[in-house]
Amino acid sequence: MEFGAGTPLEEFREQVRAFVAAHAPGYKVRSGVRSPENAAELKELQNWTARLYAAGYVGADWPVEYGGVPGHDPLRDFVVGEEVARARAPMPAGGGSLAAHALIGFGTEEQRRRYLPRIRSGEDLWCQLFSEPDAGSDLASLRTVAVRDGDEWVVDGQKVWTTNGHWAGHGYLLARTDPQAPKHKGISAFVLDMRAPGVQVRPLRELTGTSDFNEVFFDGVRLPADALIGAPGQGWLIANASLAKERNGVGASVVQLQLAWEDLVRDARGVVLDGRPALECDDVRQRLAAFRAEVDTCALLAHTSLARWSAGKEQASDAPITKLYFSELNLRIAEYALELLGRRGVLTEDDPDAVAGGRWQDAYLYARAYTIAGGSSEIMRNIIAERGLGLPREPR
Repeated sequence: MEFGAGTPLEEFREQVRAFVAAHAPGYKVRSGVRSPENAAELKELQNWTARLYAAGYVGADWPVEYGGVPGHDPLRDFVVGEEVARARAPMPAGGGSLAAHALIGFGTEEQRRRYLPRIRSGEDLWCQLFSEPDAGSDLASLRTVAVRDGDEWVVDGQKVWTTNGHWAGHGYLLARTDPQAPKHKGISAFVLDMRAPGVQVRPLRELTGTSDFNEVFFDGVRLPADALIGAPGQGWLIANASLAKERNGVGASVVQLQLAWEDLVRDARGVVLDGRPALECDDVRQRLAAFRAEVDTCALLAHTSLARWSAGKEQASDAPITKLYFSELNLRIAEYALELLGRRGVLTEDDPDAVAGGRWQDAYLYARAYTIAGGSSEIMRNIIAERGLGLPREPR
């Protein structure tokens, strides 16, 4: 999103770009939201997280007393997300940012003093313990329970799709504390020590060959009373409030599409079709041009959503429209890349004949996850229809 040369936001962009170039981790960043692959990458991510917070590029919207920036402009978060994505660098693990906003908005002063500094320093990695096997897009149907027992809460249940769960020291947990209440009302939020007795983390081996997600099981896990964030039954409110604070990913998604298109154009130059570079073929050029138009459309959708949000006029369908458009377009680009590149496009990074180090194979396998994570495309279409267009729900 360009704001015009010489404007304060574009001057800020240049500062961020130079900072990222000087300090970003050196390890290879794969497509999508991924975990460090080993302890060395984890340490680099923690150091990078600390630098971003210390420079005021992340956590700038926190209250000043906890390290935030006075007079923070929320559009700067959008710029940071764009520039980190443009450099193909990772953002700090999202669980820490979500937990921080939950603690800032609803936690006790003691909780803030205990956890916020260690999130900023990168010492504590957090994971998000929301989704369950039968409660992903329908989060309010979660069945993990927390029962009060004297001065403790006892947690039993299961979570899944937990990014960084195998590295995290703390979890931002949603559990049902009142089974008699309506499903949105009986949920509470907690801080979970991932090393507490009864917590079992099982990494999931994915199509990509990596383990970024995890299953997490709770068997009689005991949490102290002060692990509760806010009041009992406020979990749904707290979760939505913390998720609403996450905006830098919007700009990052658009930049990811732009980079994918640029990569595809470059790689098309090296593919020979009918004795000439694929980029000289009319049908290939038409497909690439069509993709570019769609990428620009996604950018306009994201910028419109951001403008309404910053003006306090956000519509219920803004975020779902952008998410749906991005995830489906990202998948189509990856599918076409493999179709165009042929056999070499599906080779993995350890094969010397792979195109672009196996990037397209990895991008294709991960692209399907984007159409599910954060709300499936089917759920997004329902939200757009019902909340955006006011269409009636289908009778059951």
